[in-house]
Amino acid sequence: MVLVVKQHRCTHSASCVCIKGHLSEDALFLVFRHMNWNPRLIAVLSCVCKWFDEVAKQVLWKEFCHARAPKMMLDLHSGGSHIVDGNWKALGKLLIYCNGCTKGGLFNNIHVPGHFVFRTRFSRTAGKSFLPQQCRNDVLYVSDPCEHLDQGEEGDLGFFRGIFKSFATSRVKKMLIEKRARFHPKEVCPYCKARLWSMLEANMLPRSSSARLGAYEDSVEYFVCLNGHVIGIGTLLPLSDSEEVPEE
Repeated sequence: MVLVVKQHRCTHSASCVCIKGHLSEDALFLVFRHMNWNPRLIAVLSCVCKWFDEVAKQVLWKEFCHARAPKMMLDLHSGGSHIVDGNWKALGKLLIYCNGCTKGGLFNNIHVPGHFVFRTRFSRTAGKSFLPQQCRNDVLYVSDPCEHLDQGEEGDLGFFRGIFKSFATSRVKKMLIEKRARFHPKEVCPYCKARLWSMLEANMLPRSSSARLGAYEDSVEYFVCLNGHVIGIGTLLPLSDSEEVPEE
């Protein structure tokens, strides 16, 4: 029984240590399935050579994404949409990595190191709150905010990330083009290295986004790349007395 339908040709160089022979795609599939598609080990395997990197991008990261968020992956590929094809590695990273920000980068003078997260919930319903009224038929999955508290003058920050379904044909992309929105002059998507649009600069950021995020009005900003990946930030409101957990 063939587990990996598409077999990948070896593209090793003459100096590659793997020219003496390597495992088949099916063997790798079985090994990593046994390890529950461990993302750290997939990343390590990708560094071995071009062939392993290709198998990881086309097979292993795809299986990781389906195992981590099966319903979301099914929806992203429904209706003939194949937006994720070729970008499984980027999507895998988006599922488990909060990019943070660097000083002088996308979010001005804020510096919060990026880090891996154990598990994050992505919501299609929450994504509606980040879409302009004219684009509510688009599908956007947005994560719960990754909270970074007590960031000095910046207060409590919440970073969020997400992905559009079929971004190439989305109303959001069409509006960005119609508005002649400019790409960020130097920063690129931390997940796929594609160029970024600012939804704030394009005047396409709805006020409902701050309410959904639990952030101050006018503190939310997010960017979307050419592949439909979303990265954003907001300054979180403090918990009210009614929301605080009572001491026992």
